[in-house]
Amino acid sequence: MRSFALLPIGASALLLLPGTALAAGAVEGNWVNPHGSVVVTTGSCHNALCGWVRWADATATADAADAGVAHLAGTELLRDYHARGPGRWAGYVYVPDKGRSFSSTIEQLDANRLKISGCLLRGWLCKSQIWTRQQG
Repeated sequence: MRSFALLPIGASALLLLPGTALAAGAVEGNWVNPHGSVVVTTGSCHNALCGWVRWADATATADAADAGVAHLAGTELLRDYHARGPGRWAGYVYVPDKGRSFSSTIEQLDANRLKISGCLLRGWLCKSQIWTRQQG
């Protein structure tokens, strides 16, 4: 079973943060995981940044189904992210093939790359992935 774990991604309709911070709107869009097996759409939800599975390949869908997620497309993976500084958000990532949510951060590396990290034990034992903006 392959874990597509940390799904980067998400954005809200927040205004620019002070200084050189990037607007949450800059991370709104469609993001592809490093394996190309999942596309997540990020956007505003309940005054926070969230992300939902837009598309998943057969393997990711089967892995999620094995963990009890009947319909991976539409599943909210990024939940309740709030700005924590310039180009940074903190919230929770749901990992369908693990059936669990983890403490998470999103860091915008540039206009087309996000670093999503999910951690155990309040920030210890973290795993990260770089997600890229879907073009076209």
